This record gives sequence, structure tokens and C-alpha cells, in this order.
Amino acid sequence: MLDREGYRPNVGIVLLNSRNEVFWGKRVGQHSWQFPQGGIQHGESPEQAMYRELHEEVGLLPEHVQIIGRTRGWLRYDVPEEYLRRQHATRVHRTAYRGQKQIWFLLRLIGLDSDIQLRASDHPEFDAWRWVPFWIQLDAVIDFKREVYELALSELARYLSRGLRMQQLAWGTPLDLIQSFYTGNEDQTKPSNKSDKEK
Repeated sequence: MLDREGYRPNVGIVLLNSRNEVFWGKRVGQHSWQFPQGGIQHGESPEQAMYRELHEEVGLLPEHVQIIGRTRGWLRYDVPEEYLRRQHATRVHRTAYRGQKQIWFLLRLIGLDSDIQLRASDHPEFDAWRWVPFWIQLDAVIDFKREVYELALSELARYLSRGLRMQQLAWGTPLDLIQSFYTGNEDQTKPSNKSDKEK
């Protein structure tokens, strides 16, 4: 399911433990690490897709987590040409796939580490996991996803303690990065300074 611009709706998940460390998963058979993410199926809300992906990829149920917040709107990334599947000749008239547009959720684990089960589905996404600091090292992220990770973490940090939120980002980017990203983007609403409580 693609939108008119060729982006597939998707959710990303930043899962926190009690120390504000984040879940970091190693992709099956690869040396790459990432946050859980996955596509939104037809008829699903972003929240429904998030809970489904959370169970499929991490083995957690809704009762194991608390939703702290989410990004205000879609964050997009393009997939480089070398990663794209070649379009079938009979489908050239259809919208070509460009990448993902994502809603990111920030969750708190209220269950136990032992509740995390990477083999909850028949097609596991990860074969290892660990807790890492919230401001992850972006060089561990595949290059075409780095900007979205930076944007998502920067925006979601507003839900955490003031000390974490106000520290300089590990990448040396000020938090007003979000402001510049949303300026002029018709799909987004302008950030506010209100107390950020999910409505």
C-alpha cells in the first residue's frame, strides 16, 4: 500500500527501559542494528500496527508496555535505487516505490526483560538485542535511515525528563531541527511548547 508519492505507511518503535535506555535489535543474519519497525496494513491505525509489529518483532503484548508519546506526523526516508526491487514491466504505470513514511512511537517497558521474545513469529526480524543509550550512535544505522532516526529521537525526547531532553544531542544537532523539518510541510503541524500529553 503506497501513497500517491510512492511512500509506504510504516511505524517505528523506540522502546525504553526504566533507565531510559532503548531496545536495539540486530537484524537476522546481518551485522546491522535498528529499532523495530514495520508496515501499516490496510484498515489498521498506526497504533494497531505498532502493537502488531511489537509482538511480531519483539514478542511483547500491550500489557507489557505503556505508550509515552508519538511523533506529530509522518517522517519520511527514501530508499536508494540499489536497494529497490526492479519494477515489473507491466507495472510501470503504477506509482513507483520511493521509501517509507513513518509514525514513531515511544514506549516504556513495564514488563520484564524476559518478556522480550525474538521468536514470537515464524519470521523473526532480529536474532539478538541489547539496551543502548537513548542518543544512539548514528554510524550504527544504515545511512539512508539516519536522518529519520535523528528526527524521531529528537522529537520523542520531549517526553522524557528535562535533563535528557535539554542535553546536546550526540550528533551535535540542536533540538530546533524539528522546527526546521516541519516548516512548510503541509502534512505536519507546528510543534508547540505545551505539556506533551497524548490526546
